[in-house]
Amino acid sequence: MKVKDTLQGLTPYQPGKPVEEVKRELGLEKVVKLASNENPYGCSSNVKDAIQQAFSEVAVYPDGYAQRLRTKVADHVGVNEKQLMFGNGSDEVILMLCRAVLSKGDNIVTAAPTFPQYRHNAVIEGAEVKEVPLVNGEHDLDEMEKAIDANTKIVFVCNPNNPTGNYLGSESFYNFLKRVPKDVIVVSDEAYKEYVIAEDYPDTIPLIADHPNLIVLRTFSKAYGLASLRVGYGVGEEGLMQSLDPAREPFNTSSIGQLAAYNALDDQDFIEECKTKNRNGIEAFEAFCEKHNLHYYPSQGNFILMDLQIPGSEIFDALLKKGYIVRNGEALGFPTSVRITVGSEQQNKEMIEELTTLISR
Repeated sequence: MKVKDTLQGLTPYQPGKPVEEVKRELGLEKVVKLASNENPYGCSSNVKDAIQQAFSEVAVYPDGYAQRLRTKVADHVGVNEKQLMFGNGSDEVILMLCRAVLSKGDNIVTAAPTFPQYRHNAVIEGAEVKEVPLVNGEHDLDEMEKAIDANTKIVFVCNPNNPTGNYLGSESFYNFLKRVPKDVIVVSDEAYKEYVIAEDYPDTIPLIADHPNLIVLRTFSKAYGLASLRVGYGVGEEGLMQSLDPAREPFNTSSIGQLAAYNALDDQDFIEECKTKNRNGIEAFEAFCEKHNLHYYPSQGNFILMDLQIPGSEIFDALLKKGYIVRNGEALGFPTSVRITVGSEQQNKEMIEELTTLISR
């Protein structure tokens, strides 16, 4: 009994260690998870009140087309509802896209390091992965363009990039998009868009009208605080999105997830508040790095990647023993770094105190 050859050597996605598991393993009463870029402030009170309605209907299949949420999101981003595809997180939209487009002999172009699910799903479909190294944490668009050939089907651009947090400005992205062949899909993965403060961050969705090969990904897992309910979506040209839709599994987003996302959109004040608190946290971590002459990547997300000049596994283990779960930089391609999700003001203060102790050893 054998699985596809393309799965040989692949490993499942490795999330941050669960809080309860760390408590049990280390005998700790308090554990703070700052590894998975979750919103430390949870979700809008609109969501908490609304999802109570869904509990009486758990025996009923959800709306596979997500019509109510679809109409709401279409109005929110300013597109036709047929331009949308919903997924079990934007991760599943990536999976569906690769499933629908890629075959053996095709290739994708992506940065490295970046979000690993681009590579993962392409490999499963038998496609080649062309990875272009980051330059100072940023996508090297010139080299990515050079990597495109007659067999390239998708170019993935993670903006802001995970794990570095760097972003591509509007001019750079627009110029790149113009140069990409029209039969190559360009995916702008904007999972952290709601946290971005950069004034020249690209406004991508209006570009779809002139660039029908552009697909924009968004999610409710980050700033909206709905990570466990798994709702994300893609936006693209109507004909393209409708042609991709048969790759979607039936009922792939839950009734509770759809209802939560619908109500989350109504509370943009909550999003703005989280954005402000997140920026304060980023600045606190940046100040720590500058005080101790540590390199960090300027982040437009809700996380920061910093180089402590200590093996990532040692940083991870030391912080874990203190009850803090972070992301080991070794697994991300940065062997002496750590990626830390911005927490609450108190969590950030405690983390900076632990980091100060760690680098002073």
